[in-house]
Amino acid sequence: MAKLNTEHDSHKLGMHTEQLSGRTQQVFFSPSAEDNFVYHDSIEVDFKKTAEIDAGPMDISDVNVKIRDLMKRGVGTITVKNPSAKHSLGVGILNRLNLNFEGSLGYFGCGLCDGPNIRISGRVGWSCAENMMSGTIVVEKNAGSTFGAAMRGGDLVCKGDVGSRTGIDQKGGTIIVGGNAGAFNGFMMQRGRIIILGNAGKNLGDSMYDGTIFVGGKIEDLGVDAVEGEITPTEEKWLENKLALYGMSAPNGVKNLTKIVAGKQLWNYDNLEPSEKKLVL
Repeated sequence: MAKLNTEHDSHKLGMHTEQLSGRTQQVFFSPSAEDNFVYHDSIEVDFKKTAEIDAGPMDISDVNVKIRDLMKRGVGTITVKNPSAKHSLGVGILNRLNLNFEGSLGYFGCGLCDGPNIRISGRVGWSCAENMMSGTIVVEKNAGSTFGAAMRGGDLVCKGDVGSRTGIDQKGGTIIVGGNAGAFNGFMMQRGRIIILGNAGKNLGDSMYDGTIFVGGKIEDLGVDAVEGEITPTEEKWLENKLALYGMSAPNGVKNLTKIVAGKQLWNYDNLEPSEKKLVL
């Protein structure tokens, strides 16, 4: 078992704190156990091999099957033209892949993905990248509600505005919003980071258990058990580096972002007295 390095920056960012009795959510990997990092049926692809798919006249399932067929032939860079806002495109890809959508997606686009790097030139509907596990997804325009719902890892980026409940039940990874966000962002958030460079709507961070939210603009109000925190020098460095990866920057510098964290009153909610529960809620 690998020995835990408590001096790593991830500890300074608060990514290893937990309050659990008798069990742990921390997972340790041996660097030599390479089989643990890929699926047993993962496909070796060559990113220099390219192909295009015209999704316009095709059914949704046929587009997804075509993507998998190209992967099996070793194609590592696939461009899907004319997605025409169809639903559930690019889902369930558990492999390394460069996938480009030239246009907009409908609901549930690119969900259940683990490993691909996806770029969408248009907009996306509700629940884009739901249960995303690793990789990157970049949306050049706007996104609907529940963006990154139950996300577990990777980077999910929307360069425009997003709807409500972005990062609902988020369990890890990073969500970046270049514009404004609706209400209830970070609702019941458990881990991970949300960066909103514009304004945030009502009930930000409502009932969040852990994780961190950074906001560059105005916050309409905070939800239950969400409180302001202080940005550390380690977080400033991380924010600058993370935003720079996608050609983005905080409107007034990362030092002036507002940091929101869990007040952690809900951690022991069942043990509170009735009068104390009313205060929390």
